[in-house]
Amino acid sequence: MTVLQGPEPVTEILRSMAVDTDVCGELVRAARSRSPELSRLTEAQTRSHVLAVITGAAPWFAALDRAEAVDEQDFGAALLLGADRAAQGVPMTAVLRGVQAATTRVVELVVDRCRSAGVPDSLLLSVVLRLKEYGDAVERHVVHGYRAAEQRSPRRPARIRAELLRRLLLDGEVPSARELAGAGIRPNAEGLHHCFAAAPALPGAVFTARAVSTVLEGRLAGLCARLPEPADLDARTLVVVSPAAGPAELRSLYRLCAHAVDLGHGRGLRGRYELTDFAAELALDRQPLLGAHLSRRLLGPLDPADGFHRQLALTAVAFLDNGRRLDQTASALFTHPNTVRYRLGRLQDITGGSLTDLPSDGRSRLLFTLHWWWALTDWLRQEGPRADRA
Repeated sequence: MTVLQGPEPVTEILRSMAVDTDVCGELVRAARSRSPELSRLTEAQTRSHVLAVITGAAPWFAALDRAEAVDEQDFGAALLLGADRAAQGVPMTAVLRGVQAATTRVVELVVDRCRSAGVPDSLLLSVVLRLKEYGDAVERHVVHGYRAAEQRSPRRPARIRAELLRRLLLDGEVPSARELAGAGIRPNAEGLHHCFAAAPALPGAVFTARAVSTVLEGRLAGLCARLPEPADLDARTLVVVSPAAGPAELRSLYRLCAHAVDLGHGRGLRGRYELTDFAAELALDRQPLLGAHLSRRLLGPLDPADGFHRQLALTAVAFLDNGRRLDQTASALFTHPNTVRYRLGRLQDITGGSLTDLPSDGRSRLLFTLHWWWALTDWLRQEGPRADRA
């Protein structure tokens, strides 16, 4: 391998990365995986900001042989990123986690490419330090843009209500009854509220009387005095509503509603659901290690990267969801009952376990069904087939 001296090869590597769409995609995935709140935004929203920050960084990266002050660079993209995330209700900590994850991935990619090009470690160290200096500056400007957007926002009644909802539902700080009433947040006749979470976070998605809402952590969140009726809801939205409770319980109930919305939204559900409708799914989802071991025991021979295996698992879940009825399962999957029967048979051939033969050894049939449903849904969350395998 030829060892290269001087900044020229590094400059060319950094220039090529700044215009490489694959690099942009890597950084987007890093930011979204590190920050769940960002993953609720569209990938396009994240990608546009990442691309702008990379493009703005190109002049700084390309000037390794000059000691220019980092703050002399144009950080307009970072300022805009912070301002947009503030307007979207993404917490500052979540924003910074995403920025830091993307910055770390940049350093990893640069080190890999420089070593492959034969750049000596002595020069590579200065490159890493320069990247860290730029990354720190990006973080500072993101924070500045975020804070500036917060300060520019006028304290209209809607802003006051949003702050109270954040304090109550996220921070667990219970405002006084006078504060709540002053912001137009009133309970039902028993002095209780229903809290709710909704996705996607469409403004005004819940129209019921006495409902107040804001965007928190990428979801629509709010309180209402009574359960909303179907006519009160935007048809595109999934809304999960808690039982009526006093202010001290609402933070815990809201976290459960938010978790339930994430589960239901991922399954394509729409409409109004009560929190208790998700009781079993929430309980199982909070035991990921146990679910993974159960999945390995029942479905070990299945390959998550095999599209046919995933089709078998999806059919099995539909079979359990439809009360083990072949006709109803076939209708739900828009296929023939014989096709469902064939797929269940192939699943049994591969895994050695049958969904059609219920246990006769004294085990609860309900628990038998629950274990299979849990194993299948946990297995389906694993990474599916890549495009190049299709």
